[in-house]
Amino acid sequence: MIQELHEVQQDAGATFELVADATVPVSFGNDAAAIQAARQGVALVDLSHWGLLKISGDDRLRYLHNQSTNDFQRLKPGQGCDTVFVTSTARTIDLATAYVTDDAVLLLVSPHRRQQLIEWLDRYIFPMDQVELKDVSSESATFVLIGPESDALLQQMSDEMLVEDAYASHQPLMLDGFKVRVAVGNGLALPGYTLIVSASNAAKLWQALTAAGAISMGDRIWEQLRIRQGRPVPDRELTEDYNPLEVGLWQTISFDKGCYIGQETIARLNTYKGVKQQLWGVRLQAPVEPGTVVMLGEEKVGKLTSFTQTEQGAFGLAYIRTKAGGKGLKVQVGEVEGEIVDVPFLTHDYPT
Repeated sequence: MIQELHEVQQDAGATFELVADATVPVSFGNDAAAIQAARQGVALVDLSHWGLLKISGDDRLRYLHNQSTNDFQRLKPGQGCDTVFVTSTARTIDLATAYVTDDAVLLLVSPHRRQQLIEWLDRYIFPMDQVELKDVSSESATFVLIGPESDALLQQMSDEMLVEDAYASHQPLMLDGFKVRVAVGNGLALPGYTLIVSASNAAKLWQALTAAGAISMGDRIWEQLRIRQGRPVPDRELTEDYNPLEVGLWQTISFDKGCYIGQETIARLNTYKGVKQQLWGVRLQAPVEPGTVVMLGEEKVGKLTSFTQTEQGAFGLAYIRTKAGGKGLKVQVGEVEGEIVDVPFLTHDYPT
């Protein structure tokens, strides 16, 4: 069924590569038009290679509440949130988006962490827990719409619209005759939506969305956008070297909820303002390989984690020691000059 989607995408000019053992459209030969659509129109991205996990059973909310950083006990059907799964010492495993339905929670997880998270979550289910885990990635397709015209496109395709506009709020809608779960937000700090549809209807929905005016965007431009936005991903910004406060994912953390895996470390870092390094954007004068050391004079102050080339020049993400400074700091990244800048997806301030 996903093969049918790929055939539709190939007919539209897609080229494919393997990403996390999945075949992914990396470009539609229209990269400039796709980035322009994300800024001024509506771009359509296939994230079906990401993982979709279904957690059901009467204890599902309590269970997830105890396994990750956000407050699941407050969530009602139709609501959702971003949350971070961390180790017992609060090192990052993955940033996930949760959608609470009437009888389950759907977790959209990074492609590189799908299997690891299933095994991780299964490890913490005890005999008395009424919790069931299922990987439903192959049963569904996930698309995202990016851009200020996303609302207009959905209104064009459906007589219904989302009742709420809070981030990660969601509901099933009929889009051009297909039942689709539509959620506010697209994993970036840009306007748009996440669409989850059955794999059997994926190709038809993709055709309907592009016929309605969405511009297909490949994974290569999605990667450029996520770096410019500051969206962290596993094996780059999310590793066991960093905790969620260093990453800048304050919005995913509840400091009022009870105990959860990694909670003691995160609470201590917050209470004593112990964040020693922070993730920032860095505007670069030339390309630099990820992993390159960031220097301030003769002092090592950080490391570049991601790099992309944009129309505005070279850009990356880097962890910088808090004491070295932040926005506006001039640094040396290998042989290249750089300037530390804000990125919209991340925050750096302790909550008041």
